[in-house]
Amino acid sequence: MTDVREDRAHEETPGDAARWVIDSWTMTRREFARWARNPAGVLLALFFPVMMLVMFALFLGGSMTVAGGGDYTEFLVPGLLVLTMAFGLEGTMTAITRDLGRGVLDRFRSLPMAPTAVLVGRGIADLLESVVALLIVLAVGFALGWRWHGTLSAALGAVGLLLLLRAAMLACGIWLGLVVGRPELVMAVQILVWPVAFTSSAFASPESMPGWLGAVAEWNPMSATATAVRDLFGNPGVAGTSWAAEHALFLAVLWPVLLLVVACPMAAGRFRSLSR
Repeated sequence: MTDVREDRAHEETPGDAARWVIDSWTMTRREFARWARNPAGVLLALFFPVMMLVMFALFLGGSMTVAGGGDYTEFLVPGLLVLTMAFGLEGTMTAITRDLGRGVLDRFRSLPMAPTAVLVGRGIADLLESVVALLIVLAVGFALGWRWHGTLSAALGAVGLLLLLRAAMLACGIWLGLVVGRPELVMAVQILVWPVAFTSSAFASPESMPGWLGAVAEWNPMSATATAVRDLFGNPGVAGTSWAAEHALFLAVLWPVLLLVVACPMAAGRFRSLSR
């Protein structure tokens, strides 16, 4: 039985590209059905970035300043959008490890279907959830006084950069979930996400940080996306003159693309090697 399952798992294209698309969409619908059965988990994930935005904008915003001047709420909202894309990593990892522990992925591997469709379906569903999260955070930010001042094309470009970062984080989350294998180990990875997120320019400009920490923040991939998104929205940004700050748009594309190039093959390879 194991040999048959492994042979089927290696049949990447049991039919053709159309079959792969159908299998991927089937896995996406599976995630939608699971959300419908457990809406509380989805609502909680959507509530968290809203809570962070309200807390920082209303409770701490009055004491925060922006380098070069400007409204702190307009500085904050793009940073929170970036963190919203990053913090979903744990949800993806938890879902993957839960399916591993219950043997769900093994059952899928035994079926005559494109094996990577399981991972793609998971990624598409999480990406669509991220679109909803973006819209909610933007709506709450608008209610708190945030505005975008650029063109519509620039605003769409900012959303595109955010979703690109999210896709990269999803690929990393899927791979890490397959590696750690158990939900209880997700917490260890989650603890590492927070320092990376907070050593960025999401909440404060690197110029306001100690020299060494500011340098780390400037080269943080999340800082690149946050700076580029602020520029595209026409919001107040960082006042740095470093290469990273001046080429934030380039880095906002480069970092996620590099993560995708590395994480996607690793996730697919790890999935194929399960239960060998």
